[in-house]
Amino acid sequence: MTLHTIRKTPWAAVLWAAAAVWTLAGGVAAAQAQEPLKVIRIGIATGGVGSDPIRHGGTSAALTYTDGALEEEFKKDGVKVQWTFFKGAGPAVNEALVNKQLDFAWQGDLPSIVHRAGDVKTKIILGSGVRGGLYLAVPPDSNIKRLEDLKGRKVAIFKGTNLHLAAVRALADKGLSERDVKLINLDFPSADAALINKDIDAAFGYVGLFRLRDQGLAKVVWSASADSYKYTRQTALLVADDFAARNPQAVERVVKTVVRYAHKYSQEDRRAELFALWGKAEYPEKVWREDFIGQPLRVRLSPLLDPFLVARYKDAADEAYKLKLIRKKPEIDSWFDRRYLDAALKDLKLEGYWPVYGANGELAGL
Repeated sequence: MTLHTIRKTPWAAVLWAAAAVWTLAGGVAAAQAQEPLKVIRIGIATGGVGSDPIRHGGTSAALTYTDGALEEEFKKDGVKVQWTFFKGAGPAVNEALVNKQLDFAWQGDLPSIVHRAGDVKTKIILGSGVRGGLYLAVPPDSNIKRLEDLKGRKVAIFKGTNLHLAAVRALADKGLSERDVKLINLDFPSADAALINKDIDAAFGYVGLFRLRDQGLAKVVWSASADSYKYTRQTALLVADDFAARNPQAVERVVKTVVRYAHKYSQEDRRAELFALWGKAEYPEKVWREDFIGQPLRVRLSPLLDPFLVARYKDAADEAYKLKLIRKKPEIDSWFDRRYLDAALKDLKLEGYWPVYGANGELAGL
C-alpha cells in the first residue's frame, strides 16, 4: 500500500488493511540484523504554532520538548530526536503509525483506541496530559446556557480526537444522543471561524476558546472540570512494540526524562514559571492559569498509569464501539506497560509522589 493510496483511504480502514501486511513483514524484520539506534521519532497529536521551533504547551511532553531534554539525553550517543507535529491530530498520528514512521506518539484516548482496534502494536507507557479541559463556547448573543440547550442545534466537534468521546459522553449524560444534536466535524481553526461567523450554534473545544471569549467573539458556557471528571480528556505517551523490543534501554531513558520534567513542574512553587513557559506556546499565560484553576499540578501533570486512567480508556473503548467508530472492542488492561514508569519512579525516588486515583475518580492513595 503506497503512501498516496493511504492518504486517499479513510484512516480507520487503513489500520485494518495494514495489519495483514505487518504479519508478513514481521518475519523479514526479525531476520534482519539489528542496527545501532540513530534516530528516535516522536509524533505529537497537535500542530502547535510557529516553526523552528514549533511551540506547544499543556503537558509534561511539551515541557520536555521545549527544553530540549531528550536531545540532551541522547546527544552523547549520537542519536537524533525527531519531533513531528500533526495538524490532523490523533487520526494523522495513526496514519504515521501505520506506515511505521514513528517510534513514540503523544496521543489522546480515542485515536489510540482506534489504532489498537486495528491491531497496531503499541504500549501506553506514561500519562502526559490527564484530566485535560473541555469547554463549550457559543456566540456572545446566544441563549444557550447549558448542554441541555443544544438539542437541535449545530455544534462543531473535532471528530476522531479525544475531545470527541468526552463531548458525546457529556451530551449523553444530559439526555442527548448524537441524533439530537447536529454535530459538524470541524478542526479547531475552522470551528473558531464558524463560531465567529455564527455559522454554527456552539463549539466544543479546548483552552483556545478562551481567546475568542477574551476578544468578545464568544462566551464559554460549560466546563468539563466544573461538571464531572468523566468529561475530561486523557492523553498519554505510547511506544511502538517493535521499537521497544529493539531498544528497551532507549525507552527507559525517554520515560525517565519525561518523568523528571513532570516532577520538576508538579511542584506548586513553580506554577508561575510553568504557565509563563506555556504562555510562549499556542495560548497566553492567563489561559493556562484559568484552565488549571482548582487543580493541583500533581494531578494534571501526573505520569501515573493509575486505575482512573485505565478506566477512562475502557470507557472510551466501549463508547467508540457503540458509536461504530471501531469494528471490534480492543482489550485494554495489557495495553498499559508500567515497567518503564516503575523503573523511572524508583530511580528518581518518586514512588508515592503523585496521587493515585481510583476508577471512580476519587483519591485512592498517595
